[in-house]
Amino acid sequence: MYHDQGLVPFKLLTFGGGINFTAGLPGVRTSPDHGTAFDLAGKNEADPDSFREALFAAIDIARNRKDYYDSRANALTKRTKIAVESEDGEEEIDDLVEEEEEDDENE
Repeated sequence: MYHDQGLVPFKLLTFGGGINFTAGLPGVRTSPDHGTAFDLAGKNEADPDSFREALFAAIDIARNRKDYYDSRANALTKRTKIAVESEDGEEEIDDLVEEEEEDDENE
């Protein structure tokens, strides 16, 4: 299916409120479902609803991406169990946090 073939039914169903969203980009890209309408520019005749929808969708997508990355930023640190001999000679299992140990070595 070509780009224009998919837009015809989309515009019939949502004209004035539809938006285009390009997925898979590092940044957010949305646009109104219509062209630039230069012939209406400056005449106060254009309907801004599709532009508003595109703008608000871009804001929502950017917020959702931020929330997604923020929620995964502080994942649990990797732990390794090690055997440690206690004062009375018995072996104990202790957790070792590998990231903290690496930070100490770098200082």
